[in-house]
Amino acid sequence: MGGIVMMGDSRPARSDGAAGTLPATSTELSVLLTAVRRGRVLTVTGRFREPRALLVRDIARRISSNFCDGAAVVSLQGGGVRDLVAALGRLPGMPFLPPCGTADAASWLAERDMLLVLDDSDRLSPEALAWLRRLLAAAPGVRILAAGRHPLAVGQGRVHRL
Repeated sequence: MGGIVMMGDSRPARSDGAAGTLPATSTELSVLLTAVRRGRVLTVTGRFREPRALLVRDIARRISSNFCDGAAVVSLQGGGVRDLVAALGRLPGMPFLPPCGTADAASWLAERDMLLVLDDSDRLSPEALAWLRRLLAAAPGVRILAAGRHPLAVGQGRVHRL
C-alpha cells in the first residue's frame, strides 16, 4: 500500500470552469476535517448540489494523505449497489473492474485505510445503503464523507448543513 490518492482533480471549480468559492469558513473547514478524521460518517447537506460537491472534494483533497490508501471520490450516477461498486471499480488504483461482485469489492475495501467520498448520495437505494452499513461494520479503516440533500442513512454519523 502506498499513499495512493484514488481521485480525480478535486480543485474547487464551478460548472462554468471558473474557480469556485468554498461554502465554508476556515474555522468550519477545520471542524469538518477533524470530524472526518475522528468519525466514521460525515454528510454535508444543503439545498444546492454544487456547494456540497465543492466542499467534500476540497475536504478529500486536503485530508487524503491522512489515509494510507488515500481517498476515492465517486460521483453517483445510479443508486444501486452494482452502480456504486461499478463506479468504485472505474477509479484509478482499484483492483476490481466493473462488472464485479459486490462481495469482491467489500472484501477488498475491508482491508483499506481510506476515505470514501460519495457525491450526490441521495441517489443511493436502500440496498446500497445496507451494503454501506455492512461495509462500515467490516472495514474499520474506511471513513465515508457524503454530499446530499439529506443525511446519509448508514447509522450514526455527523451532519454539516450548508
